[in-house]
Amino acid sequence: MAGNGELNMRFSAATTHEWVRDGDVGRDIVVLMSGGVDSSVTALLLRDAGYNVAGITLQIPLAENCSARRPCCGLEAGYVARDLGIAHYYLDVREAFERLVIEPFRKAYEQGRTPSPCVDCNTLFKFGAVWDAIEQRFGACDLATGHYAKVIKDKDHAFLARGDDRSRDQSYFLYGIPVNRLNQFHLPLAQSSKEEVRRLAKEAGLPVARRQDSMELCFAAEGDYRAALGLPPENGPVLDVSGNVIGEHKGIVNYTIGQRKGVRIAAHKPMYVISIDAPNNSITIGERKNALKSDVVAENVNILIPEIIMSTSELFGKIRSQGEPTSCVLVQSDDSTIAVRFNEPQFAPTPGQRLVLYDSLDRVVAGGVIC
Repeated sequence: MAGNGELNMRFSAATTHEWVRDGDVGRDIVVLMSGGVDSSVTALLLRDAGYNVAGITLQIPLAENCSARRPCCGLEAGYVARDLGIAHYYLDVREAFERLVIEPFRKAYEQGRTPSPCVDCNTLFKFGAVWDAIEQRFGACDLATGHYAKVIKDKDHAFLARGDDRSRDQSYFLYGIPVNRLNQFHLPLAQSSKEEVRRLAKEAGLPVARRQDSMELCFAAEGDYRAALGLPPENGPVLDVSGNVIGEHKGIVNYTIGQRKGVRIAAHKPMYVISIDAPNNSITIGERKNALKSDVVAENVNILIPEIIMSTSELFGKIRSQGEPTSCVLVQSDDSTIAVRFNEPQFAPTPGQRLVLYDSLDRVVAGGVIC
């Protein structure tokens, strides 16, 4: 992964005090602090557990009309670090973020795919370029984030697993972490609920205790990912499953597989987007049954537990972040591709989204990009 020189990432001067390493690599830890309550409580818990903590806040590109006080923008992080008495820095990653997250996001929509920019941000960016930049600046150190997931450490092995609060579990977004980084990765909120996190923040007097969650893309204005695309929509044909032209769409960037809202075609039954053909600028619509698939293939795979992939163990897959993993069997796998067959057909597996596989212990086995 490219370092901060090639990607032009720059650290600010310390906003509180300089981070002084104590010589114990396992106790020196960097927390990625967004300015939200989750990462703030993560820093609090680690400080109270005796770690030598430094907070780093990423400065990313801001969209026009985006509120600078959204949690993702990090203005509160420096105040939290001051209150906690920990070192804190800003890292200007705007150029690198554009290259590694925003450009692939735009390209995916141009290709008729539905990207997962939050996964790319973790996989390519935070666990790659950013972590590399931190170690170039401060030396080898552990990393922590405020995600609701779990790292299980067992002797010389570490495993990524689902968090205890299933309604908040974010392991789906973290599957891309390099397996050799897991021993250095910490998720202090693994056993916490959101209510507990807010309570801890309030008890500690942190200014972010009542900060609302942000559900929007961090680089897009509120509710408007299309503006972040910068792609002019181009009208094109809407086809039925037999290939007949039955209408006109308003640009493929406005649609995703399985979408019903916005499909303005008169029909006696609800109609859904079944496929998107970017080269021909067309979309195909059909009934819900047409969007059901049992077989799903993923590319650009990251395997965290290779011995399970090579066995006949029962697997459980997710094709979107919400919902419970569903029983499936591995049909094919190699270094870059996995194919599974779900016991029950899944609604609208979407190219560009992620397939993440779990074992019976809720550990993440592998994941990749649905193709």
